[in-house]
Amino acid sequence: MGNLKRTHYCTEVSLQDVGNEVVVGGFTQRQRDKGNLIFIDLRDRTGIIQLTFDDTTDREVFDKAKHVKSEYVLLAKGIVKKRESVNTEIKTGEIEIFVTELRVLAEAQTPPFHINDNGKVNEEIRLKYRYLDLRRSELQKNIMMRHNIAKVTREYFYENGFIEIETPMMIKSTPEGARDYVVPSRVHNGKFYALPQSPQIYKQLLMISGYDRYIQLARCFRDEDLRADRQPEFTQIDLEMSFVDIDDILAMGEGYVQRLFKDVLDVEIPLPLPRMTYKDAMERYGSDKPDTRFGMEIVDLSEIVKDCDFSVFTGAIADGGSVRAIVAKNAAGELTRKAIDKLTEYVRGIGAKGLAYVRWADEAPNCSFGKFMKESELEAILSHIGCEKGDVAFIVADKNKVTLPVLGSLRLTVAKQLDIIPEGFNFLWITEFPFFEFDEDSQTWVAMHHPFTMPMDECIDLLDTDPGAVRAKAYDLVLNGTELSSGSIRITNYKLQQKMFAALGLTEEEIEAKFGFLVNAYKYGAPPHGGMGIGLDRISMIMCGAETLKDVTAFPKVQNASELMSECPSVIDEKQLDELGICIKTKEVTE
Repeated sequence: MGNLKRTHYCTEVSLQDVGNEVVVGGFTQRQRDKGNLIFIDLRDRTGIIQLTFDDTTDREVFDKAKHVKSEYVLLAKGIVKKRESVNTEIKTGEIEIFVTELRVLAEAQTPPFHINDNGKVNEEIRLKYRYLDLRRSELQKNIMMRHNIAKVTREYFYENGFIEIETPMMIKSTPEGARDYVVPSRVHNGKFYALPQSPQIYKQLLMISGYDRYIQLARCFRDEDLRADRQPEFTQIDLEMSFVDIDDILAMGEGYVQRLFKDVLDVEIPLPLPRMTYKDAMERYGSDKPDTRFGMEIVDLSEIVKDCDFSVFTGAIADGGSVRAIVAKNAAGELTRKAIDKLTEYVRGIGAKGLAYVRWADEAPNCSFGKFMKESELEAILSHIGCEKGDVAFIVADKNKVTLPVLGSLRLTVAKQLDIIPEGFNFLWITEFPFFEFDEDSQTWVAMHHPFTMPMDECIDLLDTDPGAVRAKAYDLVLNGTELSSGSIRITNYKLQQKMFAALGLTEEEIEAKFGFLVNAYKYGAPPHGGMGIGLDRISMIMCGAETLKDVTAFPKVQNASELMSECPSVIDEKQLDELGICIKTKEVTE
């Protein structure tokens, strides 16, 4: 056959090629032997095309086709013909290739599962044989869309004057909010590098260095518990800008998502994107990353019930908390008493002491706390929260740090149960985050974002007197209830940075040890700057309509941060440990 070279991907062949000779290559999706007629569905990353062999085919080619099995790798040369019967399920369903030459490039064992999009196969098996799972068209579409997202990302930021600069992968360990993955040094025995949780410090140094618009698709690493939208290693669209304020950075981010969704999905994202303060988001939705595609907003009942006879409500208010509610409209039919009992157990599991409810299925509402209420008081509650016949209201009374997030989680759970969340893309900026949050374990104030975040100008005087009231020039981009991006304006004033460190309880020695090189850099002149990191994996997951990050990551980790295919992490031999000066101390596992 000589040098047979592929000329077309499978779905590049079209009606315009009828009568022409083409060469395609790929994997065998399936082979159908009809005696004097053989069909092979050939699959590559673009899709499927049918190869045809009949009694006019060269006998050697026909015999070779007869022995082809699933997942054999083929190269086929032939003439494009119109099919007698159209297959509407594939893009190339109007044509086929009548094969004149066939090369079997590789045979294949029977795979542990059939390579298709509909097979119900255990996820662990798919991940163990990930190289086979990645042949599925569904995953290939996701991986290729992720590539397209990265391509559009680079184009947009290049066009807006950004410079792509790589930052180190082995850095100094600094506090960033999660545990570091560490790398032992052979040369510097007993010392360790850390893998970056983000390129935060380096991109600030680049601003001090005069590279006023930086961009990087940066690999980041965080040793934290995994979820559907979290992997231990991930890619961040990392950017920083000098001589800007919040509006400049948000406008750049808005232009990016508008361009991205138009180029990749042909979806128009109207600008400007809505903004909401952290305080409003928590009070209305019980979350700093609210899904605003549906209502069911939280309503404060404290004023209405402060003088009632129900001690659960009045006790929470007297203790400095609040009484708040959400209303599921027209849900009384689906949210039965049994369903409400399950929801009560759910909220207890996430911190609530209990769940009061009103279920208005009949003429009179069924109220779990009705015997403690005067009729006029109950009417005032229902009127205030907008609860009508057919609705179900849920009420939680506790400290705000419990009431708000519990109702926020319950709101999402009920909405999913009722299937009332519409399709679409709802972007939202969350602004004015608290600068500090109080850590109950250490009984100290810690930075909610990172210690380089600039406080709001009007809050600087509160640093010493009321840390809990300090708001930050920080912002998150939220899409459909998922945090896509986090960013802030950075502190560039040396004295203010020292004040912030002091407010966090860091000593001079700790500041020098952890951040000395950055603090010293500020002494040589730093332009005002800020930026953000956008999760490439998360935005890919949402744009692909995927359930988890595993569906947009080529080789993902599972819940315990291991990779089933390569079986990492793994032990290393004694020689390597000796070179690194490391002795393994085995942890005792207790039941």
